[in-house]
Amino acid sequence: MMANSKDDRIEIENFTSPGRVYRVDRSKYEAMRDALLAVLPTSGPGLSVAEAKALLLPKLPQDLFPGGDKAGWWLKAAQLDLEAKGIIRREATKPLRLVKC
Repeated sequence: MMANSKDDRIEIENFTSPGRVYRVDRSKYEAMRDALLAVLPTSGPGLSVAEAKALLLPKLPQDLFPGGDKAGWWLKAAQLDLEAKGIIRREATKPLRLVKC
């Protein structure tokens, strides 16, 4: 039996807005989180957001992200949540580069 999508939500944080939480679709968030963590290195120079997106798109389930639809929004949501939780960090570079902690 499939869960009601309204009930299948997860609270995420935002690195740039400490203390605020957002409720989002659990399946999409977890798929993006797992794909992002699978491609990020554990040491510098890290990946730019564009590089990470290019590498993770093939890892996303097509039923949740058909043709990569909305992947950019979900990537940013996962990035900010994982930064807020201290799981990934930004390198002091331009463009911004991400690594796992």
